[in-house]
Amino acid sequence: MSNETMTKVFGGTPLAVLGRLVLLSILVGVILSALGLDPFDIIHSIERLIRSIWNMGFDAFRWLWRYFLLGAVIVIPIWLLMRLFNAPRGR
Repeated sequence: MSNETMTKVFGGTPLAVLGRLVLLSILVGVILSALGLDPFDIIHSIERLIRSIWNMGFDAFRWLWRYFLLGAVIVIPIWLLMRLFNAPRGR
């Protein structure tokens, strides 16, 4: 894919878009967490996968991961829908 095509598809350079999505997901995750929502109800299977990492003492990753997942549940689908609805139409 050419650089111009990737910019059109993602709405910017892929790395910049990824960075914005991660930060926005964490922010939305903090807000949703304050409302009492928990991402682990949605992704219980992932909890078992990363439980071993948490047991090794990565508590900082625990809270960051929790907020990221909670926010990503909202941010990623909205971003995808916006990209689909704002996609350039064929001539």
